[in-house]
Amino acid sequence: MEIYIVQPGDTINSIADRYGVSASTLIQDNAINPNTLVPGQTIVIAFPKQTYTVEEGDTLDSIATTHDIPVMQLLRNNPFLSSRENIYPGETLVISYNTHGKTTTIGFSYPFIDETTLRKTLPNLTYISVFNYRATKEGSITTYFDDENLVKLSLEYGVVPLIMLTTLSDQGEPDLEVAYELLLNVEYQDIQLNNLINIMRTKGYYGVNFVFYFMNESNQWLYQNFITKASDRLHQEGYYVYTTINPNIENVDNKVEFEKIDYSKINEVVDDIIFLQFIWGMNTNPPAPVSSIYNLKTFIDYVITLVPPDNLLIGKPVISYDWTLPYVPGKSSAYSLTTASAVRLAYDVGSTIQFDEISQTPYFEYYQFNVGFPIQHIVWSIDARSIDALVKLITEYGLRGTGIWSIMVYVPQLWLILNSQFDIEKILPVI
Repeated sequence: MEIYIVQPGDTINSIADRYGVSASTLIQDNAINPNTLVPGQTIVIAFPKQTYTVEEGDTLDSIATTHDIPVMQLLRNNPFLSSRENIYPGETLVISYNTHGKTTTIGFSYPFIDETTLRKTLPNLTYISVFNYRATKEGSITTYFDDENLVKLSLEYGVVPLIMLTTLSDQGEPDLEVAYELLLNVEYQDIQLNNLINIMRTKGYYGVNFVFYFMNESNQWLYQNFITKASDRLHQEGYYVYTTINPNIENVDNKVEFEKIDYSKINEVVDDIIFLQFIWGMNTNPPAPVSSIYNLKTFIDYVITLVPPDNLLIGKPVISYDWTLPYVPGKSSAYSLTTASAVRLAYDVGSTIQFDEISQTPYFEYYQFNVGFPIQHIVWSIDARSIDALVKLITEYGLRGTGIWSIMVYVPQLWLILNSQFDIEKILPVI
């Protein structure tokens, strides 16, 4: 697998010729418009280990049997098949890549994810964490949307469905009062666990992913006591227990800062820990990289002194932000857009995409004219280099895998990079 950075004057044909692949393969694998290439844009070139040309009478089942692989591997390596009922003689399918071991993936999703996107993504997942349940006062649990179809499809694709339980609203608004009410009241904890078990039994969930948003050095013992109690009860009932922690990594005076929490206490009682920064549609923070690989690496160096690497999943948000400059604290905010939309915006405004080596993230600037006055913007995003840097981090430290916030939009380069280097672990059989 290689990542090519588009240069001025490049065409999709010239790039394809450079690597000895077809232009149609690059277009399909990267889901790009060949007529709107932007200098600085990334294109992933994957080199399959084995391919197969479909013959008359072939089916996915027969091809999988012939090559002694699961059908799920065909769907994973050929995502275009997710929206197809038929395969056609003469088309080429990727059977395998030169992978080096397995990795675990967990995707975070709302229940209203588009079904086409969901079916394309599920072959790539070990777990799916469903953002649909909010812990409220006195141990109650509120739900927002119907998640029956999502759970059903997840199980069909051998993906473990997890309830993502948090005190956050569906817009990401935290509720510190409810969090402390639950942490301090044993009776409310019992009520919540009973409610949680009833929901999982009714809906068909296989476990829960507790999201810890307010944990710090002074209150960590409350979270440790809670997760110990919850894990003991839920494991006895046969459910998986995971926790996702927002590490709140910050840069202060050019130094990486985060809470020095004893994660070993939590690791002793849960199945795995996921570290992931949750970011939302609106961002009121100053312009900065969406995610910094340098910060993550510094944080992991601390965490692995407390928790075995193979019990850790490290995540990355897949999103872009557009800020208006100059930034004014308390007034300015950035709006979100998809990574593909960010590239298209760069094309429309005639910008060249730059790259920050420290954070391993792309950015570009442009001017928008309002009644003749130029308004400066800066856009920070994620691209193939950012994803590849995360994969290298997983490999370097021997981490269990990665979490993706969120999978609501299918990002082809993300899955192509992962699948060309790892086999995705599947715990459940495919229905």
